[in-house]
Amino acid sequence: RHGRVLLFDPTNTKSAAYNPLLEVRRGEWEVRDVQNIADILVDPEGSLEKRNHWEKTSHALLVGAILHVLYAEADKTLAGVAAFLSDPKRPIDSTLAAMMRTAHLGEAGPHPVIASAARELLNKSDNERSGVLSTAMSFLGLYRDPVVAEVTRRCDWRIVDIVGGKHPTTLYLVVPPSDINRTKPLIRLILNQIGRRLTEDLNAKGNRHRLLLMLDEFPALGRLDFFESALAFMAGYGLKAFLIAQSLNQIEKAYGPNNSILDNCHVRVSFATNDERTAKRVSDALGTATEMRAMKNYAGHRLSPWLGHMMVSRSETARQLMTPGEIMQLPPSDEIVMVAGTPPIRAKKARYYEDRRFQERILPPPNLVKPTTARPDD
Repeated sequence: RHGRVLLFDPTNTKSAAYNPLLEVRRGEWEVRDVQNIADILVDPEGSLEKRNHWEKTSHALLVGAILHVLYAEADKTLAGVAAFLSDPKRPIDSTLAAMMRTAHLGEAGPHPVIASAARELLNKSDNERSGVLSTAMSFLGLYRDPVVAEVTRRCDWRIVDIVGGKHPTTLYLVVPPSDINRTKPLIRLILNQIGRRLTEDLNAKGNRHRLLLMLDEFPALGRLDFFESALAFMAGYGLKAFLIAQSLNQIEKAYGPNNSILDNCHVRVSFATNDERTAKRVSDALGTATEMRAMKNYAGHRLSPWLGHMMVSRSETARQLMTPGEIMQLPPSDEIVMVAGTPPIRAKKARYYEDRRFQERILPPPNLVKPTTARPDD
């Protein structure tokens, strides 16, 4: 009604398809784009502080294999990369030799990055080579699922379509709870590609739609280093993030205790919480208020019909605007809004299903139709 609506569900064959490898731009950007893909592949949980030897060497192998598949293989998908590295018809030595011999650049011969990645692995001992290969294959296991392979075989939408179309585009990333952990690497890869691609050119924002990244259960995706740093500057590129988490413990578990997620959020909204640490941090963020307290002192004999003297003193004392206990006992209809540079606000939630103005706009969900056309490789 108001623009194009896309649904990406890697567990549903009717999903709008997306092939991450088709977002690799040929030429001077190809190595950078492929390295960004490999960065996410070797850290599927978003929990690596530093890569060990096997992850570093498998990263180099994946970069070379992805580039080779894009240049020389028919199946230009991550499933195709897995099939190429685990081809039962030839040993890994023959596969690496093919990477070194193929004339990816025509008369210029093999691609130097591909050839060096293959040579690097061939120079290792058999046991080490086997360990590197098995580590790389463990990162590609998801794409052996035929449903995931089908959904990532082509592109029904491209990143530029989200912000550069004639009409605004809405993309829903939907994953059933039963498959969240299994499909996490793919969702992380898509978000990483979208975020990096749309923050490359500061001058491009005037020619495209603004983009809102509404990420429910954001910490469940694991640590996304790019998002932690990009929150500080993505507004300048026409991007805005709406991050939703159950508690601060979830964010600290994914990003560590010294993360900058909250520091880079201009608006913070808090509801009643069951977590004492979250309630205390919200209470500290609200600050203190000043209360005027009066104290009365009476002097005289206790059996006298009236007291001879009465002294009243007033003093100002500081009190937390809301204590942690009061925050944990917030009514379900209330919320606390903290905007940088302004006093905190205690507000009522706007529930669309109780507001007649919004009820009139509620439409039944559309039927899921499998797209019939795919975007070609640029």
